[in-house]
Amino acid sequence: MTHRFDPTLLRDYDLRGRVGDTLHVADAWALGRSFGTIVARAGGRHIAVGYDGRLSSPMLEKALVAGLAATGIGVRRIGLGPTPMLYHAEMASDVDGGVQITGSHNPGDQNGFKLVHRHAPFFGDDIQRLGALAAAGDWESGAGHVETVDVIDAYVARMMQGFDGPALRIGWDAGNGAAGPVVEKLAQLLPGEHHLLFTDIDGHFPHHHPDPSQERNLADLRALVLAKQLDFGVAFDGDGDRIGVIDGLGRTIAGDQLLGLFAQIILEKRPGAPVVADVKASQTLFDRITALGGRPDMWKTGHSHIKSRMKQIGSPLGGETSGHLFFADEYPGYDDGLYAAVRLIRAVGSLGRSLSALHDGMPTSVITPEWRFPVAESRKFAVVADILARLQAAGADICAIDGVRVRTDDGWWLLRASNTEAALVARAESADEAGLARLIAQMDAQLADSGVIRVVSA
Repeated sequence: MTHRFDPTLLRDYDLRGRVGDTLHVADAWALGRSFGTIVARAGGRHIAVGYDGRLSSPMLEKALVAGLAATGIGVRRIGLGPTPMLYHAEMASDVDGGVQITGSHNPGDQNGFKLVHRHAPFFGDDIQRLGALAAAGDWESGAGHVETVDVIDAYVARMMQGFDGPALRIGWDAGNGAAGPVVEKLAQLLPGEHHLLFTDIDGHFPHHHPDPSQERNLADLRALVLAKQLDFGVAFDGDGDRIGVIDGLGRTIAGDQLLGLFAQIILEKRPGAPVVADVKASQTLFDRITALGGRPDMWKTGHSHIKSRMKQIGSPLGGETSGHLFFADEYPGYDDGLYAAVRLIRAVGSLGRSLSALHDGMPTSVITPEWRFPVAESRKFAVVADILARLQAAGADICAIDGVRVRTDDGWWLLRASNTEAALVARAESADEAGLARLIAQMDAQLADSGVIRVVSA
């Protein structure tokens, strides 16, 4: 027996597709056979499996578990919960890999899989190996033992380990995603006053889509914070590995700004340490890390890329503009939006100022949000390559580690292909509005030369 995945399903750092179109139950089973084979051939014995709250996740989980067990590998089902809970379960000494069924921040009709192997991200060429094994039917066979284990309390206890933060008044918006039950448990353990929104898991996402990088999805949390005069509010994406933050004045604090705040604390304890940030991050962040005595390291966007880079260079802290934050000082180094919230409470206490005051003190510039606009899967990488080639021929000042980040006297602009959606991602930053307008005009001109008109949804 063989199986062929839709080529768009096998992404750079996970698998992602539209259920019933590019992603089917048979894909989940074949993924189990392929990943179980890789883990078994590397001497592994057990794989942990979790899933998020999407309507399609239970059926995909059932097929995945069957595929894994058919390789002879033992399967530990941890059930419904956030992706960081799966990472926690995979850190157990006798677990050799993990799979989370999740569509993360994507629309509800999409789903996918995030994988780890031997406590490290499984991505890039490894994901392509899954496709090759399935196409050849090169699978191990056996009858692996399947068991169900409860890890939520141990996961929450791990996040609370060493907690020394103040009693604050905080709003929490789980967005009806998989983080809800964990938020409820944290609220019972943390000191202070906690106001919870949408903690019941509902794959229809009836209140708003769980993507805190989009301003429209923070409206309910902002209203709560302002109405009750809370210290701040936190929101999470569909699988709980990203955080969004609203300060006490109702202002959004971006992921790269949060990273700068955490860098201040960690670099006091680890002077000279490298801090990893993705290519979309503000230049003010990289300058801030340098001013704090750290070593800024610009790297590729994507949770797998950041985690791997941090291990490679021994970084205690990393993050992405989208709200993935990685702590490898007192925590295992995986992205965990819920733990980031716990660390934010601790940070406010450690720095001795309100989050709003800390926000006031953050470096400022004129910067766009992260813009995403639709471009077909078959074209998105080609468009970026086309623009890169033109700019290189023109002698532009470019960083090309992930897409094309162009530096000019006005600042910088970025174009890259999304690895999770049929879209291009853009951002620009300058010291003033006039400079930003010139940067955006340059970017749009390059897009137009490649036959793309940038249209960003509200």
